[in-house]
Amino acid sequence: MSRPTKHAPERGNARTRLLEAARDIIRAKGYAAATVDDLCRVADVTKGAFFHHFASKDALGVAAAEFWTGETTAFFEAAPYHQPADALERVLAYVAFRKAIIVGEIAEFTCLVGTMAQEVYASSPDIRDACARSIFGHTATLEADIEAARRERGIAGDWTAASLARYTQAVLQGGFVLAKAGNDPELARESLDHLDRYIRHLFHVAEEDAK
Repeated sequence: MSRPTKHAPERGNARTRLLEAARDIIRAKGYAAATVDDLCRVADVTKGAFFHHFASKDALGVAAAEFWTGETTAFFEAAPYHQPADALERVLAYVAFRKAIIVGEIAEFTCLVGTMAQEVYASSPDIRDACARSIFGHTATLEADIEAARRERGIAGDWTAASLARYTQAVLQGGFVLAKAGNDPELARESLDHLDRYIRHLFHVAEEDAK
């Protein structure tokens, strides 16, 4: 998941500012490299304030994943890809929307919970599980449209709406990794183009027929 990003550090209370700082710093530097000092400086709070709100850096990591979930849930609920009447058009509009928001610096469009999950899946199960809830929770929001598209178009096969919804996230997270590795956002957008083609293939829809 992605998009919510920087706010002015003076906005909100100390806890909110720390969560916003975590969101931005971890996407830019990674979880391990994001120090408590960094977080306090960007949030403009003292270390005492940090430990008043969070017992440890890992506790902040869990809270940051939950904060991210809240921000992104509202963001995607308001997104325009829900508008088409046709279910498959909504699914394809989702992919197009995800491509459209890959703009700006890499840290601004990549996914906080995807970044943390890659780093801490073995070392911090609590953060990993919070990231999983965020990623799979978002994935679940796609299932109804995918299943409706299967029914409407009489699509059968050995795949499910849930598995295709998960695959969209695999492509997105993989695209973010490629963008980071190549220092090129176009690598992530390219991945979304291939996802669009794959979904059209599954539903037997030629590109020109769906435009």
